[in-house]
Amino acid sequence: MSRRRRLLLSGGSQSLSCLTGNPIDDCWRCNSNWQLNRQRLADCGIGFGQYALGGKGGRYYVVTDSSDSDPVTPRPGTLRHAVIQEEPLWIVFAANMGIHLSQELIFNSYKTVDGRGADIHINGGGCITLQYISNVIIHNIHVYGCYESGEANVRSSPTHYGWRSRSDGDGISIFGARDIWIDHCSLSRCKDGLIDVVMGSTGITISNNHFSSHNEVMLLGHSDKYAPDSGMQVTIAFNHFGHNLVQRMPRCRRGFIHIVNNDFTRWEMYAIGGSGNPTINSQGNRYMAPFDRNAKEVSFK
Repeated sequence: MSRRRRLLLSGGSQSLSCLTGNPIDDCWRCNSNWQLNRQRLADCGIGFGQYALGGKGGRYYVVTDSSDSDPVTPRPGTLRHAVIQEEPLWIVFAANMGIHLSQELIFNSYKTVDGRGADIHINGGGCITLQYISNVIIHNIHVYGCYESGEANVRSSPTHYGWRSRSDGDGISIFGARDIWIDHCSLSRCKDGLIDVVMGSTGITISNNHFSSHNEVMLLGHSDKYAPDSGMQVTIAFNHFGHNLVQRMPRCRRGFIHIVNNDFTRWEMYAIGGSGNPTINSQGNRYMAPFDRNAKEVSFK
């Protein structure tokens, strides 16, 4: 039975009146007391990343300190201190925050960053790195203005820190990771990609996000010849690819990519690109082509 039907049967007319047709939002927003059970969000994923647990079952970690001055010895109460812990954590925020990263924010597995109820802005060096980990949910944050960083030591767990070479300046870098869900975030104006999924990553859902003001928006697959990306499975759903975007919405190299119910607004070069023999299933998307007659191409190969 679908989530939508279960909701109708369990909630009566009140549930019916709140339904939007978006299965993710309908899963948790119909409960006006959702904040009393934040971890229900982990049951609302769709697509290839639907099995991402995040910090479900773990304790809540409340971020109270927006500073990020020491990437090797982060203060308790900071976002960096939260995401490196070994245990599952559901990370929330005590107040609205602007977090300027000194270096890449390197996550450990089984973490949820839940920005609901606060206005959370992340920018600076890096920015977010999900490397060789699993089960991460990132929800309702703003990521922008990310630039190259590195050539410095950065902690990735309570027991390990190491030297990081120069980063690309992605908003969110998913590198050799699996079971990842990025939902209801806004991303813009980063040095390289807004979200890049590479090096054998799989089990990824990117949903309900707003992308704007960027050139190379999203790369799926390391290169045309990188064979491990043939097993990559990514769902791109319910996103708004907004104004002042140029290309790669996404650029697909190898793998299986499901692009469904997205809104594309006046790209400057092309919307969806493919090379390296990917399988791209495009369904129910809306394309508003640019006015430039030379840039009306939806797909590029």
